[in-house]
Amino acid sequence: MTPGALPQPTTGNLTRVSQQQLSPSAYERLKAELEDLTTRGRTEVAQEIEVARAHGDLSENGDYHAAKEKQGLMEARIRKIESMLRDAVIAEDDGSGSVQAGSIVTIVYEGDSPDDAERYLVGSIEERVEGLDVISPASPLGEALIGATQGDTVTYEAPTGATLKVIVVAVER
Repeated sequence: MTPGALPQPTTGNLTRVSQQQLSPSAYERLKAELEDLTTRGRTEVAQEIEVARAHGDLSENGDYHAAKEKQGLMEARIRKIESMLRDAVIAEDDGSGSVQAGSIVTIVYEGDSPDDAERYLVGSIEERVEGLDVISPASPLGEALIGATQGDTVTYEAPTGATLKVIVVAVER
């Protein structure tokens, strides 16, 4: 990828859960974070390393090692974001009211009281919103929920092997 060039996502309905499914807002947040890290972030870390080098012996220089570690973590995050954006499929709201990446879904397990309803955000951890747990569309429950609408009952196999049913109480975008 050319430095400074942003990867381009595909758009449309989601058909492959192996792709990185992102809402338009999550895609834009990641794009902005990538831009910040590759410009301001890299410049700041380079300056920190240069200042630490001026302190002398690098083998015993804690500031230098801390700055290099910070640089490594930042570069790993840059690579991760680039990969996510390159593989991104933007989940466009198709107006159907069905569960899609970026949807907030309220569910209740079959046999539970409506008071036991749980709300989740369906999508990447990058979609996270304070106060909501995230369900990956690639998880067994997430896969079962994709395409479901309010009132639907979906069945999925839990990691324990048990077959569970949930009722979709509400879907929000």
